[in-house]
Amino acid sequence: MCAWRAELRVLAAGLLLVACGREEPGQERARTSDATSVEFQKEPIQPLELDTAIDQQRAELGGRLFHDPRLSADGSVACSSCHDIGAGGDDGKPRSIGIKGASGDINAPTVLNAGNNFVQFWDGRAASLEEQAGGPLTNPLEMGNSWDTLLQTLGRDAGYAAEFKRAFSDGLSEANVRTALATFQRTLITVDSRFDRWLRGQREALSAEESAGYELFKNVGCVACHQGRNVGGNMFQRFGVMGDYFATRGEIKTADLGRFNVTKSPADRHVFRVPSLRNVELTAPYFHDASAATLEDAVRVMGRYQLGRPLSDGDVARIVSFLKTLTGKIPDVSRFVRVQAGSP
Repeated sequence: MCAWRAELRVLAAGLLLVACGREEPGQERARTSDATSVEFQKEPIQPLELDTAIDQQRAELGGRLFHDPRLSADGSVACSSCHDIGAGGDDGKPRSIGIKGASGDINAPTVLNAGNNFVQFWDGRAASLEEQAGGPLTNPLEMGNSWDTLLQTLGRDAGYAAEFKRAFSDGLSEANVRTALATFQRTLITVDSRFDRWLRGQREALSAEESAGYELFKNVGCVACHQGRNVGGNMFQRFGVMGDYFATRGEIKTADLGRFNVTKSPADRHVFRVPSLRNVELTAPYFHDASAATLEDAVRVMGRYQLGRPLSDGDVARIVSFLKTLTGKIPDVSRFVRVQAGSP
């Protein structure tokens, strides 16, 4: 009985979000002039759209900073080292490698569409991209820098000094570095996925199997947590609603405690920000602990521990076929790669 009540709470929470049309912070309801707009808004998932209000000068500056290894203490690691935009916005490793070969303690999440997440990091400890920007920069296992040292490094570069003066009235500062990095990340929206085209009325954009996979995705309850514009990223959920995932896996580590590490509340033990499923076929391995090597593995784990129902191989294949339609157009950031040589 307790298990069923837990499942109903999960489904009810997801359905409430859908029914109320919950929006991610800073985002308006999907804007479109398509004649099919009313039709796609009936679905629990909405299409992605670019933010046309982005300050492009700040975004360009942020893109250069994002790809510059001088943001790290020893000049060896850039933000893009662990978040390769062209490869899905992460690094494809179970644990990222920081300065001096240090290994991180959690699987790096993608930065693609991160501006649509309601909080940042797996445990939600940052309320915004601006707040998030300081985490990797000062983490000793990642970039190992300090703000004083970083500002001195950037201030010695005449190019950066001039760019900050053009982009910000008060020039170079910690707040403005954070703003530039966050602004760049808000441009990393992967529009025009096949599923978004389907939502807008191009029914031929999906095959019969992919359409069946979407219906299954909704019917088995995946959509309770994975909905909205980002197909996730707008709520917290416990990893192991319908089964004790961590007891089965064993060797519980600090990172496995999730949001508990932020709030210290027992109710938040093993609770994480639900990840976005946008471009999910590009971001293996999966979960905060990188325990699922393939998308098929991840779907099976979710079926068992989140939904309490085993999924047949056919069901898994159909759901995976749908998930692959969520891959959108990856932004071209090749113009920034030259910064990695140290010449902004």
